Parts: sequence; structure tokens; C-alpha cells
Amino acid sequence: MSKKVAVVTGANKGIGFSIVQGLCKAGYAGDIILTARNEKLGQEAVGKLKSEGLNNVLFHRLDICDQTSSEELRKFLEKNYGGLDVLINNAGIAFKAAATEPFGEQAEVTMRTNFWGTLWVSKALLPLLRPNARVVNVSSFVSKRSLDKCSPELQAKFRNPAISEEELCGLMGEFVVAAQKGDHEAKGWPNSAYGTTKIGVTVLSRIQAAVLTQTRAADGILLNACCPGWVRTDMAGPKATKSPEEGAETPVYLAMLPTGAPAPHGQLVWDKAVQEW
Repeated sequence: MSKKVAVVTGANKGIGFSIVQGLCKAGYAGDIILTARNEKLGQEAVGKLKSEGLNNVLFHRLDICDQTSSEELRKFLEKNYGGLDVLINNAGIAFKAAATEPFGEQAEVTMRTNFWGTLWVSKALLPLLRPNARVVNVSSFVSKRSLDKCSPELQAKFRNPAISEEELCGLMGEFVVAAQKGDHEAKGWPNSAYGTTKIGVTVLSRIQAAVLTQTRAADGILLNACCPGWVRTDMAGPKATKSPEEGAETPVYLAMLPTGAPAPHGQLVWDKAVQEW
């Protein structure tokens, strides 16, 4: 029951797959649960890693948009490990620039996965965190770029260190409604569904870290948001500047922060450096 365990969401390909690979190669001393919505693709990914001699990887199905799926993973972890040591919330989506779906639909679908999905997994799994656990929420540099395009009023709300999870959820809902009505820019929002959802992920990370500091200060848990960079994946396309392996470097670094490290915590990190929010 005391065996260490890490969970990586959305890990059958791209950055998620490379994060699992990177944890293995960094010598993670425990089991790594590779999760994906599609069982066949997830099992194939595990098989590929095992063929590379990386044998401490297991598959568990997880659809982050289905709260029942997160609860099933929680029960599995409780039964088999009695806790959780590393959580990397990597799963996410982005519509292509040439997507023809209405912006309101893009906003709703992207928000459901990137923000609400991350929140639902966190609600299910953060209570399992053991002392010295590490949590990494994969955000994006686009969150900072999109924040800078928000109205001064919205920027102040998102930068407020006292913002609550309830307030943040309300703001994310307001963006989707405004996007569906077509007046999001008039109301001070950026014209990026993906960027706005990642503002949500970055601010959620700051809130979660603050709660951990308040409730479990002595446990040495570190939780951060990170940007992998512009990575050559199905999502970002072939012109991106980083390989998936390079994109995995910062998430793996944050997941492997040594016991006793006081920081970073509650930060947005890319290229292993804390960024100003």
C-alpha cells in the first residue's frame, strides 16, 4: 500500500506520453499510471514503453470530462496504493486555427476539457495526496498572453491572490456565455478560447496551492502550473519549435522536485523558470 504512484492524464500520445517516458527515465521510484480516454490507444502506449524497457507503467482509463471516470480512478488508487504521490494534469484540447465550428461552441468544448476536466480530476484526486506529493497542471504561455489581452478589470480579478475557486468558476462560465452570445470581446475577454481556458488552469493552480498551504502546511506538497512550450504535437502542428521530449522537461522537473524543496509552489513555470503572473 505504501508503494509510490504517479498519474499522468491524456498520456497516450504527445506531451503526455513523453512525460510518462521522462518520469521513467528520470528514475521515478514507483508505478506510473498512464491514462487516456481510449483504452486501445492507452494500452498500445503502455506496450510501446514496455518495449523500451520501461516496465513500471500501467494503464487506467480516464475521461477527464466524465466525473464518474475520475471517481473510478480515485477508488483504484485508494484500493491499490492508499494514496497518490504525483499528479500531472496534462489532458487538454485546442481547436485548429482553421476550425469551422462557431466560436461559442469552441469555447464551451475547450472549457469543458481544459478547465472543468482539470478541476474534476483535482477534486477526485487531490484528497489522496501523500506528504511530499507533487502536482503539475499543464497550462500554457498562451494563458499569460491572453491575460494581457483581458480588460484591466478582468486582469485584476485573475491576478487577485484572494480569488476563490467559486469566483474563478463563475468567471469561466461568464466567458463561455459571452462567447456564445458573441459579445465576449465587448465584455473584456480575449478572442482565444484556448487561452482563456488556460488562464483558468493557471489561476486554479494558484488557488489550489494556497489551499494546500493553509490546510497541509507541514506536508511539503508542491503544486504548480507549467507551460511545456510550443511543442510538435497533433494539437500544435509540425512547425512548433520543441519536440515532445523537450516539452516534457519542465513537467517532469516539477514532478521530481526533491523532498524538502520549498519552491516553486503556486507558480507558472516554463523552461524550469518561474514566470511573472
